[in-house]
Amino acid sequence: MKHLHWRTFSIVLSAVLLTCFFAHGQNRLHTANTIVWLNTFHTINISKHWAVLAEYQWRRTEGLKSWQQSLLRGGIQYKFNNGLSVLAGYGWIETFPYGDYPPVAPQPFPEHRIYEQAIWNDNIGRLQLNHRGRLEQRFLGVLDPQSDGDRVITRWNYLNRFRYQLRATLPINHPAMEDKTVYAAAFDEIFIGFGKNVNANIFDQNRLGILLGYKLNKRLSVEAGYLNQTLQQPQPVNGKPVFQANNGFILNLLCNWN
Repeated sequence: MKHLHWRTFSIVLSAVLLTCFFAHGQNRLHTANTIVWLNTFHTINISKHWAVLAEYQWRRTEGLKSWQQSLLRGGIQYKFNNGLSVLAGYGWIETFPYGDYPPVAPQPFPEHRIYEQAIWNDNIGRLQLNHRGRLEQRFLGVLDPQSDGDRVITRWNYLNRFRYQLRATLPINHPAMEDKTVYAAAFDEIFIGFGKNVNANIFDQNRLGILLGYKLNKRLSVEAGYLNQTLQQPQPVNGKPVFQANNGFILNLLCNWN
């Protein structure tokens, strides 16, 4: 019964958040970009309960031509016996100017990010459901637009953000996720800003992915597919919010080390 409650909660939460987003009929600017995200995720198991997580995400636009974002992240995870795991960590992010409405400053801006998350799993027959809730404390570097060529950070803007991801994984050639399993996966993740500095940018972004993967063994899996990113830029242009519809390719390499 508790699994049913989690599924109901997930569906209701996603529906409410998306309804709030689409209900705002404000005048917007729209732009689109072609993106390619190449990601590697590593889980280093220290003991039965403790693990170190490390990842790097190489995010590009215009195919592989230009930077969108560079993201390096790590954390310490504790795994409970009931399948629940909690994690705390830190991320270093560089976001680059790209697209039709780049930020005022021409240089990439840095971000320090502290985060906490909880992950829990559920099943519907062969279908595996993975839930992830994450809180982020973000420190974004504000650049001086008048600086002459050099990147000058005038201050750090503090923001809070909540993320919820629901991912479904279905093994294709085996009844469960064992060695040499081909699988299909899909996920949706919504990002909501909150706190005194969020201003009108409560809806931050939504990501939707459809993937085909292969689990070689318990240590290595690879998956690739389609990624859609709907993103509201932090700063309006001429008083109008800017929404990006980014579509493209995502490749994930997942490594599990004992």
